[in-house]
Amino acid sequence: MVRKFAVPFIAVLVFLGVWEALVWINEWPNFVMASPSDLPAAYSKYWNLFLIMGWQTLWRTVVGLLLAVVFGVALGMIMGFSRTMRDALYPLLVGFNAIPKATVVPIVALLFVGAHDLNTVLIAFMISFFPIAVSVSIGLSTLEPEYRDILRSLGASQATIFWKIALPKTLPEFFGALKVAVTLAFIGTNLMEIVSPHGRGLGALFDSGKTNADYPLMFAVLIALAFLGIVLYYVVVALEKVFAGWAERQPT
Repeated sequence: MVRKFAVPFIAVLVFLGVWEALVWINEWPNFVMASPSDLPAAYSKYWNLFLIMGWQTLWRTVVGLLLAVVFGVALGMIMGFSRTMRDALYPLLVGFNAIPKATVVPIVALLFVGAHDLNTVLIAFMISFFPIAVSVSIGLSTLEPEYRDILRSLGASQATIFWKIALPKTLPEFFGALKVAVTLAFIGTNLMEIVSPHGRGLGALFDSGKTNADYPLMFAVLIALAFLGIVLYYVVVALEKVFAGWAERQPT
């Protein structure tokens, strides 16, 4: 247990130390590359903004991610149980996912002018549902037919087959995709917060730092975003241990 906390903590300290050393060795001023030692002053000066805007970014990201889970799982189930739907929907999903979401952000902002919360949640959802839908679809479509045949011969319904066989088999793939979706959702949230003229959240705080050439503030926002992403990632890890811990394989 101590090792699980100590190793990531040491890795973070090493990363910060290398970052500080690079800035010091290259003699970069903080308007070129802020160092870790510049960040505490930024957090101290703007701590109230970090709390308010950090919360705004977090709840929008979580809502967008939850919508992505609901929609992605439903779509994945449709494609997983129906080959026809899988063949029909896969090209559309791949084509949509190939579109850079930075080009979609201005369109969404114009469609829902003034609805910043809706815009931000929508982009977080749009950018994160794809891996969830694909993972669930693959998990269900690769279910061994022998299991279905045996359960059907015993009189099991389609719902029983899903809950007893299909769902447990899909959980490892689902949580693997959810870990990816967490980071993607944060990307979507911050894209909208930066681009929107009335944006709020850490993305807007980053844009404010850029406008005022406050580079320590900009880097402090990036570290805050990384922290929130790590926290949400480990929430998913904890849920994975509860619902799919049986699938974990310890390295030799």
